[in-house]
Amino acid sequence: MRRTVVVGAVAAVVSALVVLAITGWIGFSSATAQAPRVLKMQATWPAGSMLFDNFKMFAERVEKMSGGRLKVETLPAGAIVPAFEVLEATHKRVLEGAHAWAGYWVGKNKAAVLMTGGPGGTFGMDFVDYIGWMYEGGGLELYQEFYREVLKMNVVVFPILPAGPQAFGWFKRPVKNWNEMKGMKCRQTGMAGEVFTAAGMRVVNMPGGEIIPSAERGLIDCAEWVTPGEDLKMGFHNIWKYYYMPGMHENTTVGELLINADVWKSLAPDFQEIVKGAATETYVRFQAKFNQANAAALKTLQEEHKVQVMRTPDDVLTTFLKTWDKVAEKESAANPFFKKVLESQKTYASLLVPARRFMYPPYEFAANHYWPLKK
Repeated sequence: MRRTVVVGAVAAVVSALVVLAITGWIGFSSATAQAPRVLKMQATWPAGSMLFDNFKMFAERVEKMSGGRLKVETLPAGAIVPAFEVLEATHKRVLEGAHAWAGYWVGKNKAAVLMTGGPGGTFGMDFVDYIGWMYEGGGLELYQEFYREVLKMNVVVFPILPAGPQAFGWFKRPVKNWNEMKGMKCRQTGMAGEVFTAAGMRVVNMPGGEIIPSAERGLIDCAEWVTPGEDLKMGFHNIWKYYYMPGMHENTTVGELLINADVWKSLAPDFQEIVKGAATETYVRFQAKFNQANAAALKTLQEEHKVQVMRTPDDVLTTFLKTWDKVAEKESAANPFFKKVLESQKTYASLLVPARRFMYPPYEFAANHYWPLKK
């Protein structure tokens, strides 16, 4: 009799718990019972880079926005595959995603560099205009089409990493005009290196880790890398003391978030929206963080390391733009998709850029009022 009472009591308690769980009074839901979904992704940069900080910022936002139900494992360059193999690895699902820069894929198709914002600042557009072209001007659709239809890669992509405006570069002596550049051997890479070569510069292509040893051996006279924050970490100020800004080669350059298309389709709709929202938030927040970090680094370079920060001569910037226009025109004639993207960017820029000239006061106006340049 007693056993029957006890069994009956236990059954009653279990029934009550089930009812409470169903009605939401206690937290035995399927969502909390399931293990979180984890996406394994790799970057093309080392863990110590500020660019990797963008990757980590994205992962943190995804985890918080999903309540811990979706997580991103952020791996540095080389953790699973070599840095420049992340696109292929994501396509084959060796990785579920990657944090990269489309300019690395110009060997497959030169339209890749246009997805970054492109050399020349994309007809004068800045980082706000670039994200506007992506989401309001048809750019994102072209970006997806590029990977899916042109490169035949089974991935989806989102812009995530503003990484500029990048400096023109480091020199041992002042440079007054473009003619003084012609005899110099300068480290440049990718499409920008192709443009500088066409303009008459002696370009030397090398990874970042080889820049200082090459400079010490006299193999190069000048070099560009990224921005003050990254350049300070590299120690370029120990070789060169003249730092020229700005550059037109990557003044609006943006990195990407790649996700295997099958992985993307397997994500619940709310997870997809979380990823898209986190990528856009990371883009905006990182630009602010990047600006602050670069400003602090520039102050350190000037005050502690006695670096002379110089304005790049106008004719150097103009020479780059004129040469880029010729290179882009030639590529457009041979590459229909390149032409399609370039015309899309120009159409959007033709609306935005002239209007912003009137809507926004020149940056120098208030800057010169409060912090006039010292002669």
